Amino acid sequence: MIHEEVSGKIIGAPMEVLNQLKPGLDERLYERALTIELERSGHVVSVQRSFSVSYRGELIGSLIPDLIVDNAVIVDPKVVACFTETHIAQMIGYLNITGLDLALLVNFKNARLEWKRVLRSQEREEKLHPDLHA
Repeated sequence: MIHEEVSGKIIGAPMEVLNQLKPGLDERLYERALTIELERSGHVVSVQRSFSVSYRGELIGSLIPDLIVDNAVIVDPKVVACFTETHIAQMIGYLNITGLDLALLVNFKNARLEWKRVLRSQEREEKLHPDLHA
């Protein structure tokens, strides 16, 4: 499993935040509290880091994921009824632009933390480096 150890440690932080703040607050409050908790646990957290987005060699804008932890995992705090395909598609887009392999969606809506691992498609990597022994 990709980044199993770090993702396991990351998931503990939103659990602690939810236990302290309880459900139903604004996403930005959870994001700030999550940043504090992750840093307190020894993680390096980039908040709202900007990535340039180009199309056919032309800069078209920037992408700003909420949190990047240990320069390896995107963490996106949500307060939603449930995760949708749109949330997952957005994380896949973020992973493709940043070049990272794992994103974690965390949902603070309910008393029990919900979370989902989203992986970047390895299809492109396989095309670049085909298995010649298959």
